[in-house]
Amino acid sequence: MSELPGRGRVLVVEDDRVARELLEEILRSAGLEVDAAALGDEAIRRAGDGHDLVITDVRLGDGPSGMEVLAAFQVQAVLTPVIVITAFGDVTGAMEAIQRGAHDYISKPFNVEELVLTVRRALERRRLLEENRALRSSPGGAVPRGRLEDIVGKSPLMLDVYKLVARVAASQSTVLVVGESGTGKELVARAIHSHSPRAQAPFVAVNCTALSESLLESELFGHAKGAFTGALSARRGLFEEASGGTLFLDEIGDVGTKMQAQLLRVLQEGEIRRVGGSEAVKIDVRVVAATNRDLEHDVKAGRFRDDLYFRINVVTIRLPPLRERPSDIPLLVDHFLAKYAKREGRTDAGIAPAAEAALSRHAWPGNVRELENVIERSLALSKNGFILLSDLPPEIGASVALPPMGLHDDRPTIKELERRYIDLILKETGGNKKRAAEILGIDRRTLYRTLEREGREGREEEEEEEEEEEEEEG
Repeated sequence: MSELPGRGRVLVVEDDRVARELLEEILRSAGLEVDAAALGDEAIRRAGDGHDLVITDVRLGDGPSGMEVLAAFQVQAVLTPVIVITAFGDVTGAMEAIQRGAHDYISKPFNVEELVLTVRRALERRRLLEENRALRSSPGGAVPRGRLEDIVGKSPLMLDVYKLVARVAASQSTVLVVGESGTGKELVARAIHSHSPRAQAPFVAVNCTALSESLLESELFGHAKGAFTGALSARRGLFEEASGGTLFLDEIGDVGTKMQAQLLRVLQEGEIRRVGGSEAVKIDVRVVAATNRDLEHDVKAGRFRDDLYFRINVVTIRLPPLRERPSDIPLLVDHFLAKYAKREGRTDAGIAPAAEAALSRHAWPGNVRELENVIERSLALSKNGFILLSDLPPEIGASVALPPMGLHDDRPTIKELERRYIDLILKETGGNKKRAAEILGIDRRTLYRTLEREGREGREEEEEEEEEEEEEEG
């Protein structure tokens, strides 16, 4: 099951334990954080807990009903969409929920793919509402996201990317961003949008591989009332949601031939037709597409329409894989280390030179996304927020040999093993004795005295640090 992008903390309200646990499993498999409540009064008490979405059954046994949960969230968490679960065929209950302000409804028994689609749309609507609120409240009307400065890298290949983004942003041209998975294609698309005349309008992203072709059609173009079973009212698609702004079509190379023909018509005519509808709806949307495929090869093989390829390939921006820009790895490491240290409340996070060297040598098949995941994981496993070589995943840390410190034929004494271990930690911390002492679990002065006894350090260094600390305190 594909993961849902962006924020996603969901409150599931369901008194039936089996149904509740099934919903939790489906949503967690889609990459969402899930909380659960069995009763309506518990859900109402949690209306201020900052959930991004609520899914509630209408009937919740004793106590407040799902309609009352809906009413409470409309007062206490006005931006939080509520999806209501109704019994199969309960059209009256579904209509009442919509009229009272529910984002949508799901009938039991529910289809997993339709459930995930409904959740995705609700979270996307929430994001758009937040963006619009930020537009109204921020100075100059600029939304603080998707800046060119958010793309990390100073290598010549990345400088070329920045130049292209800056040049194409002000135009209305369709842009094709190509690159391997994890290179940051959506980040580039957001930067194009935020530096364009459309920056104050919505940026709407859709992953074309996340949905079947029929669901993608409804997602992009919307549907007319009665277009299919359960379509009780007309609904706008993402082309209309992105009106005046930018629609980002991620992994466009994976769409089928029918959808390719529909997208070509939209780009040519500047209008869409909702599923089941006959009326043309004019749209004003800039399209930025992305793919990790070789579309030229797919065109020659007959898998991708050449006319659509020429339509989306007005300007191409190629994102280099991380292995082609190793000089950017230390910058990215610092960027992600600062990001996750801030999230975890660590003020003294760092990384050992040996660990950073191992990261720089790795090939990174998953590119920037893989590097970010490794930094997040390693920081979580580290002691005192300082990433050592041993904190890295085995496939990365194993590429750099550690200095020997184990048992040898000379059968070292405990004292000798202690000396070797101190040497190892000092090497990993780049000679930073304060950090080494923290990792060793001893006082820094104890470390200085141990080194002094071995004749490797003098007391002068300790006294100099003490004087510096006194000056800082003074």
